[in-house]
Amino acid sequence: MRIGIGSDHAGFDLKEEIKGLLEELGHEYEDVGCFDKGSVDYPDIAYTVAKGVMSGEYDLGILICGTGIGMSIVANKVKGIRAALCLDPFTARKAREHNDANVLCLGGWLLGSRLAREVARAFLEAEFQGGRHERRVGKIKAIEDEEFGTLKKKG
Repeated sequence: MRIGIGSDHAGFDLKEEIKGLLEELGHEYEDVGCFDKGSVDYPDIAYTVAKGVMSGEYDLGILICGTGIGMSIVANKVKGIRAALCLDPFTARKAREHNDANVLCLGGWLLGSRLAREVARAFLEAEFQGGRHERRVGKIKAIEDEEFGTLKKKG
């Protein structure tokens, strides 16, 4: 799998840890930043990864900021992105299996490296189950189509 990964300064250390996991699991990845602990604006990083997932450049995305909340808000503004803020392996697995989440968001202030690696591994190893969940994800897509269609009509 090809993964787009990014963080702000608060998530930098955890991002470096997760990159090690990606290498261990044999995944390709592109680190879109940040590249040190200097202050950056998380929306820039989140948008870059989310657009990469939507364009097919990446199969999945991983975003890390202090709490994971800001990254998830921004990523979910991109049509087709289903970003999930996960703090344990169970919710990470269910985000993929039931919600077809395509971006994992993590909180660098909230997770130690060991737990974060377990969360990321669960997310990466899970697969969308389809079935009854397909109908629900379809409804999410319909809401996006309606909202984005409304914006286009007004513009």
